[in-house]
Amino acid sequence: MKSVDVVCDHKSELGEGPVWDESKGVICWIDILNGHIHEWSIENKVLNTIKVDQMIGAVTITDDEQYLAALQHGFAFVNRKNGALQIIADPEDHLSENRFNDGKCDPAGRFWAGTMPLSEDKASGSLYVLNKDRSIDKKEDNITISNGLAWDVKEKAFYYIDTPTLKVVRYDYDMSTGTITNKRTIIHVPKAAGFPDGMTIDREGMLWIAHWGGWQVTRWNPNTGEMLTSFKLPVSNVTSCAFGGNFLNDLYITSAKKGLSDEELKQQPLAGSLFVIPNCGYTGLVANKYKG
Repeated sequence: MKSVDVVCDHKSELGEGPVWDESKGVICWIDILNGHIHEWSIENKVLNTIKVDQMIGAVTITDDEQYLAALQHGFAFVNRKNGALQIIADPEDHLSENRFNDGKCDPAGRFWAGTMPLSEDKASGSLYVLNKDRSIDKKEDNITISNGLAWDVKEKAFYYIDTPTLKVVRYDYDMSTGTITNKRTIIHVPKAAGFPDGMTIDREGMLWIAHWGGWQVTRWNPNTGEMLTSFKLPVSNVTSCAFGGNFLNDLYITSAKKGLSDEELKQQPLAGSLFVIPNCGYTGLVANKYKG
């Protein structure tokens, strides 16, 4: 059994969206509700926190080594030194009850991010893409909790999760245009396993899913819909995962305290921690950067 280690002693209210910054040797993740971007240097064992003063749904690294974020109020560049925001646009400035949630860059360098209602009880969210010229396209609507995203260039596939559906869907993906077509369900997650949340992909094209309320991350074959393996966590609300480390074989996993009672927090003292499974037995891919 692989060991599950706590990376540092910081605990997030709603930890999410881990991204490995290979150029700096830093694992980055966010605390959505507190509006924090966290950076942990694996060499220096130092935590740096950037505050953006609004909820933050996702962050990616740009080709000039800054951050691009999907915030409660739209897309913005974030200065890594001082946290200063350069607002780009908010495609939902008319929807004050929504916020951005998970997001990632596709292999061509576009930033995809979806929205969700703060109430989490209606399908008022959408999936957007911020193109390299900073224009914004809507890709999907009628989304409740927009979550995991992954691309497979070899298979020309885009994978996506709307959490309450308990499904992973696949689209045919055109890298040159960013067009997605031919939506179909490829994975059904049993409700007893926890709700599918964040997602990543490994070098073999297998999907890794974090389970909210499920105490685990799992590995799936997107071609057969079969669950291949599971790594158990000491916390119930597992939110996302990403490969990192010098050889991209360490699996970083975020978690949350949100929604847990005082009694549950006593039983899960590590809730909200960032975990790592060192040398997990699988290898990931370099995170895509925004090219704009």
